[in-house]
Amino acid sequence: MISHTISPKLLRTISETSYALLVLLTVVATGLSCAALLSQAVRTAPNRNWTKNFNALVIGASYIVVLAASLLLCVKRRVAVRLKLQRISKTPKTLEKSDLPKSVHWYIAHEYYRACLISYESLPKDIVHEGWGRPGTPYAGQRFRRVLLDTIPQIDSLARIVIPLQPPMKPHARVLHHFRFIAPLLPLDEDKISSLHYYDAAIQIARISDRELTEEEFLTGMQAAEEIMRCLEICRPDRSDSSSTQLNDCPHET
Repeated sequence: MISHTISPKLLRTISETSYALLVLLTVVATGLSCAALLSQAVRTAPNRNWTKNFNALVIGASYIVVLAASLLLCVKRRVAVRLKLQRISKTPKTLEKSDLPKSVHWYIAHEYYRACLISYESLPKDIVHEGWGRPGTPYAGQRFRRVLLDTIPQIDSLARIVIPLQPPMKPHARVLHHFRFIAPLLPLDEDKISSLHYYDAAIQIARISDRELTEEEFLTGMQAAEEIMRCLEICRPDRSDSSSTQLNDCPHET
């Protein structure tokens, strides 16, 4: 969260300042401890002097060795990092089989195949969640209720192209009533029922039912929606040269 509100330049300045303060505090603390130990070595010496003071010599030599070792490690680390960075190619390059030892290439390929197999075996199979599309079907992973309700504005947009005076959509109005003006354009089945009635029934279940849609109900509603949109596409004014040709192309109730 902080990295998004503070600029990278300010973060870098804070980081460098903190590092410098840490190094300074370490040096000061080390120097003070060295001075305190040397002072104690002088005070506890029999002659209370620096001359022939073995303890002071050991303390001073220890700090000198620590300082030399610290500087050596820092220089060694810096040189090692620089050498490794110089080995990195500056141009993008795709690694091939010949660029790697056989054992490394085999290990990478083996782990890749293993990960692919695990991913495939982890996919859900023959699992049915109420109101959701089954894996392997065209509607896999999609919620029936949401997909079916999303077809209402699509049909409404097509209906307004065919019938510009189509009334505005009301939130809780039944689609059978809202799309009543396009009902004469839809064909009837052998039971004298149009696709609009099947669509309205499915939409009512999706809207007000306390249970989820079954796959059969969902498919019935989607087939009805596709049939309605197909008829409206046929009756679009821009698909014919004149209004008379348009009306002749549209299916009517019989």
